[in-house]
Amino acid sequence: MRGPELERAAEIACRAADRARAEILPRFRSVAVETKSDGSPVTEADRSAERVIREVLTAATPDFGILGEEFGDDRPRADRPHWVVDPIDGTIAFSRGIPLFATLIALIEDGEPVLGLIDLPALDERTLGWRGGGCRRNGAPVQVSREKDLGRALVAHGDIFCFERTGQRPAFEELSRRTPMLRGYTDAFGHALVLSGGVDAMIDLDLNPWDAAATQLLVPEAGGACITHRQPNDKCSLVFGSPALVEQLDPLLSF
Repeated sequence: MRGPELERAAEIACRAADRARAEILPRFRSVAVETKSDGSPVTEADRSAERVIREVLTAATPDFGILGEEFGDDRPRADRPHWVVDPIDGTIAFSRGIPLFATLIALIEDGEPVLGLIDLPALDERTLGWRGGGCRRNGAPVQVSREKDLGRALVAHGDIFCFERTGQRPAFEELSRRTPMLRGYTDAFGHALVLSGGVDAMIDLDLNPWDAAATQLLVPEAGGACITHRQPNDKCSLVFGSPALVEQLDPLLSF
């Protein structure tokens, strides 16, 4: 897909995110929480948001496939583009009334992300980009940090249990020793902060495809580095942000 096609796809993704906001925000702090078979939380807002996202994407791009967290893979074919959707990334935050959750939409072509969207409905912030088009937050260009000194850097990380689950607890301990300002700005909220330069770099482990795809596209479009470590069961781990910091942080991991 080329520039004009990707711009049209970005408009479609934004329409889908707008519809998702209309399902999510009225339910924020007023919805029951259930537990899925894997132990993670889910709400009716997750399901309703993914339904309307799928409606918009299917109507606009009927030949594309869709992979979503809540309803799986629809019309999968390796030889055509497909959307990857997480209606509410950060359901733990959403379910606890914390406004740091996101809607994630990415477009994959030939196995690589070519478009990414991170929408923070409660904060009214949307970060959007496509291949060759740069990265923008609410229409204004953003760039990753150029910090080089880990001693001065603000570094974010995902949940500690993800370090445990991937056998990277020693990396977390070393990260804690070497980084005075290490903070748990987790989920796509942390990713968005990296894209705008507020957080200098981030390590986020044990991610599903819908957690990672938008960020994998947006970080290089914002001038940053993003290293992906592939894991079993279609999972992955990311180290991303300031190129100089990513170069220092990635060797801490033992993948």
